[in-house]
Amino acid sequence: MNAAGNPSAKISAIGILGGTFNPIHFGHLRMAQELADALNLDEVRFIPAANPPHKDTPTTTAQHRAAMVQLGIADNKTFVFDDRELHRSGASYTLDTLHSLREELGEKTSITLFMGSDAFTKFDTWHRWQEIIQLCHIALVQRPQQRGHDHKLSKALETFLHNHYTENPDDLHNHASGFATMRHITALDISSTAIRNALQHGESVRYLMPDNVMDYIQKYHLYR
Repeated sequence: MNAAGNPSAKISAIGILGGTFNPIHFGHLRMAQELADALNLDEVRFIPAANPPHKDTPTTTAQHRAAMVQLGIADNKTFVFDDRELHRSGASYTLDTLHSLREELGEKTSITLFMGSDAFTKFDTWHRWQEIIQLCHIALVQRPQQRGHDHKLSKALETFLHNHYTENPDDLHNHASGFATMRHITALDISSTAIRNALQHGESVRYLMPDNVMDYIQKYHLYR
């Protein structure tokens, strides 16, 4: 993966998708696949958060959530499970994860952080958020639930986008970090919250997630 030792080598490009994955579903998987294709990424790393700083601590254990991610991505050679956040104590800050990835992959590997545009409206509340773009690119995707809702950006985020925005995917390959882009993906209106609610009410979640993830949930009686 690391091209740092060979200046003539093509810069490797990876995407990272973090989250609680509580549980993982086809919305996560389809987004990752479409961004991998659109941005010509070598791999996409799925990184479950142990203690997400902007959400309540999940009632489902990190071990269960991680196991479901591994099952959900098992048949896709582009997808890679990454458990580095599960081995850190305290909040799962994106900045710490990016520093860890940089130590592993080197300074020349292109890293693109996948982010919903709804989450981006709060990006300026993230831990040391201005430093994140120095370590990666950002690919924004619009959540289907946002249709008809205009989320206004703060002046700081408007300036941030103005300074870093590109529509040229080559920019993300030719540089290791520093760009933000927006990508349209297939609108799958699936959410982990809706899946949990359906399971709590005894409703079927078939066709919302891979069958092996659904089997795992049933085996361990999760979300009941």
